[in-house]
Amino acid sequence: ELAVFAKTLRSVGCEVIEIQSRSRDPLAACAADLAVVFESGAAIMRPSSPAHRAEAAWIEETFERNDVPIAAHLSAPGLLDGSDVVLAGKTAFIAVSPRSNALGRDGFARIAQAHGFSPVEVRLATGTPSLRSVCGLLSEEALVIASERVDRAAFTGFDLIEAAPGDELGAGVLNVGFRHVLADVRYPRVIDALRKAGIHVEAIDLYDFGRIGLTPSVLAIDVRRG
Repeated sequence: ELAVFAKTLRSVGCEVIEIQSRSRDPLAACAADLAVVFESGAAIMRPSSPAHRAEAAWIEETFERNDVPIAAHLSAPGLLDGSDVVLAGKTAFIAVSPRSNALGRDGFARIAQAHGFSPVEVRLATGTPSLRSVCGLLSEEALVIASERVDRAAFTGFDLIEAAPGDELGAGVLNVGFRHVLADVRYPRVIDALRKAGIHVEAIDLYDFGRIGLTPSVLAIDVRRG
């Protein structure tokens, strides 16, 4: 599935750098937990999982080898997974969930503000894997969300497409360009809604990742845009 994921990204013009995790944590494939990238460089996060947290230093080394500047670090004892952050336009949506603490959320909010973003906290329903699993970027002004899983009021001012109940993880699309996303084929109702709204959708099967709550949006870190 990862091979198909990488091949699909390359087919739509993305440069893909594949990295091998050092962890046996089943959530190690959630690369998005490790960093959030701004135009001026990467903010290295401090994930909630201790096993996954150790990889933050490793991803920093990987960025340095690939000429990705490091712009900031989330300091201890702050905790926040990068998959609980969605950047849309000049808004930084930050999830409030048991996986983070106030120090982590406030610390990242200050980082986001320093990069010109307005932070907005989003409360998640109990058991939601991450913000990115239920909120996907379509363009600077548009998002697809699972209203059953997020506080919809946090997204006031954005154009919204809503995932149908039961298909909440279908909202976890990976943006690959303006109104162009990569989605999990197992959520056809979400894909149909996106296509009807004029969104170009690449659909692939990510069943094994979906079983543990991982969506296309959490399997990659968007480093640069052409």
